[in-house]
Amino acid sequence: MPLRARPNCVTSGRGRKSEVEPVRPSGLTGAAGWPRSCVRWYPGRAAMPSPRLLVLFGSQTGTAQDVSERLGREARRRRLECRVQALDSYPVVNLINEPLVIFVCATTGQGDPPDNMKDFWRFIFRKHLPSASLCQVDFAVLGLGDSSYVKFNFVAKKLHRRLLQLGGSALLPVCLGDDQHELGPDAAIDPWLRDLWEKVLGLYPVPLDLGTIPPGVPLPSRFALQFLPEAPRKCPEEQQSAGTDPQGPPSELLPFLAPMVTNQRITGPSHFQDVRLIEFDITGSGMSFVAGDVVLIQPENSAGHVQQFCQALGLDPDQCFTLLPQELGVTCPERLPQPCSVQHLVSRYLDIARVPRRSFFELLACLSPHELEREKLLEFSSAEGQEALHDYCNRPRRTVLEVLCDFPHTARAIPADYLLDLIPPIRPRAFSIASSLLAHPSRLQILVAVVQYQTRLKEPRRGLCSSWLASLDPGQGPVRVPLWVRPGGLTFPETQDTPVIMVGPGTGVAPFRAAVQERVAQGNVLFFGCRQRDQDFYWEAEWKELEERGCLTLLTAFSREQEQKVYVQHRLQELGPLVWELLDRQGAHFYLAGNAQRMPADVSDALVSIFQEEGGLSSSDAAALLARLQQALRFQTETWA
Repeated sequence: MPLRARPNCVTSGRGRKSEVEPVRPSGLTGAAGWPRSCVRWYPGRAAMPSPRLLVLFGSQTGTAQDVSERLGREARRRRLECRVQALDSYPVVNLINEPLVIFVCATTGQGDPPDNMKDFWRFIFRKHLPSASLCQVDFAVLGLGDSSYVKFNFVAKKLHRRLLQLGGSALLPVCLGDDQHELGPDAAIDPWLRDLWEKVLGLYPVPLDLGTIPPGVPLPSRFALQFLPEAPRKCPEEQQSAGTDPQGPPSELLPFLAPMVTNQRITGPSHFQDVRLIEFDITGSGMSFVAGDVVLIQPENSAGHVQQFCQALGLDPDQCFTLLPQELGVTCPERLPQPCSVQHLVSRYLDIARVPRRSFFELLACLSPHELEREKLLEFSSAEGQEALHDYCNRPRRTVLEVLCDFPHTARAIPADYLLDLIPPIRPRAFSIASSLLAHPSRLQILVAVVQYQTRLKEPRRGLCSSWLASLDPGQGPVRVPLWVRPGGLTFPETQDTPVIMVGPGTGVAPFRAAVQERVAQGNVLFFGCRQRDQDFYWEAEWKELEERGCLTLLTAFSREQEQKVYVQHRLQELGPLVWELLDRQGAHFYLAGNAQRMPADVSDALVSIFQEEGGLSSSDAAALLARLQQALRFQTETWA
């Protein structure tokens, strides 16, 4: 079909295309990052093949990837060719050759892009990219965020503006999915997608003889599981675990199996939360790290849950299979060995302990042979049934495994070929490294709060990784945990004479322990907060020893030890003159780590108040100073939900 008229991609006014004589846009050829060989030139209207829809996602917790895969499925139902890729796995120099791109991106921390789009983010914001770079690209941006944060959907909004600056044509306004909405992000996504498909099919209509695939009909599975008549003598996963020589830097595809040395509860016996200090031996791993780095750990499902899942689906855990891709461009997951046992697939790959998303119910409804169960699943997967789904699944945090047990006839009928379409993979969990190699050579320590809470369901809700780690006991025999390290969000000054102010309530203190161990120097100020001195004052003796040696100034807030709660932000304001002196006159760096709900905003407000009271600044000037500190990396945060 003909290409929509964009003769020369010259922009005027607010990004509108002006229709003048067709010329080759000279600004594009040889552009920084986009070489001449990557540039397409359309002199006037030209014939164009069937459009390729590209969905690129930046995802931290998996939500953006799940939405992207939903987009891919909906495109296939509309007979559109579609590719779904993580942003950092896509060769960005090819972007100028894409006719139709949907960006799905989450916002993390305090307005940061997810880890798997940071390279793309740096590239797309290069200052010298020509303004007509993306003049042949139709695009749309779908954002995922949380409106309780100050920088709600900051990444999606900023990316949308940048794509317009580079000459792209926006099909729709940016979609702002909100976790805080009662129905979750789908409240914004559902109507936005209806408008998107109407727009896309209006621009790129499919042949009339190809109708859409109805919602109740399952799409073909991406993989086929070919079961082997006999299990191999030694499973590939056992062979992999038996290896001792590192074949390169540890990574997600080749983690280091680190022996667990200790697993010690460090909160008091009557404290409501179990917090563990866990130490690993990393001798021979080739790993190195500095304060502020994080370790990623690949957890497993519990043996009881694996057995329950296999029983519900009628699977033999000892049976082995090979995985065969069924679509062009689809490759087998690199984390799965070939051949693979059902036991390995369920225990180490399928995330059966997660709260399922709507797409899970959509596919489950397609696969259900049971009329009553299918009717309920169709309700949960419909736009009208989202309130019922939220009440059934999201509010009580019901897991994939529990849903399958609630729909036994459907679970028993699930073809094994659809397991990887139905259930996403277990994602690694990141923990701030709580030790320094200078103080603990060949060791890596983490501080883990074991997640456990009650909803209306009988069984307590448990965090997959923290509960799995807490269950491991190196005193009962060798324990190995797959892990690797990567840079974190905190970078400390190279010179030890630069003062640092660290605010780390609760387990947020972990990266600052590593920093203090590395920076055995004066000028370390630590604000630590917890509930009670005798229950969750992590590393109390260690801090006091450092204070006595003159290496640390420790300021504490024990929130439950007086009638009125006292938090770290209150202690900051009490010591406003010290904070101002260090920041304004001594060039200190300020660091904040911990829970991302209210604390970061409260600490920021406390700093702005200090700037006003101690520095005599106006409200706007104080806010501007905080922004300058952030831009200069003198105010850094590492927060988590």
